[in-house]
Amino acid sequence: MNTDIDYQNNPLHGLSLKQLLTEIVDHYGFDILYAYLNINCFNNNPSVESSVKFLKKTDWAREKVEAFYLYQFKSLPRASAEQFELPPRDRIIPRDQQPSEPAELSLEDAERLREKRARKAAAHDRDRDAGQRKGPERRPSNRAAASDNADPWAKWRKS
Repeated sequence: MNTDIDYQNNPLHGLSLKQLLTEIVDHYGFDILYAYLNINCFNNNPSVESSVKFLKKTDWAREKVEAFYLYQFKSLPRASAEQFELPPRDRIIPRDQQPSEPAELSLEDAERLREKRARKAAAHDRDRDAGQRKGPERRPSNRAAASDNADPWAKWRKS
């Protein structure tokens, strides 16, 4: 039984972070990268070398850039739910999916996307806050019992 996973169809296979970033920057530039990814290394004195140094140290930012490379620059279809849980370099791209031309991106589109994300986050926060207001009313007895017991470990101690 062969337990080796074949990553040959993944465009990130064998591609260094510096090569990846150079390709993206040559095509889009640092302004577009910052507008879409909102990572400060693309905004404050951006250079490929300093960005690579930051991305090597920061897993979440590197994964964000690698996902951008796969799904915007290489225009691959979005990953399945189980593949999405994996880091981009570990994802298995089906053989029938081949990279195509980079997506056309603009600063205006990035601003619209940012506004959409902000509205969605605000709605999520409102829903979460509404749920928290209902929480204490559902379980008042638990709080009262907790405040009455001076020793929270009393019922687990041996007598």
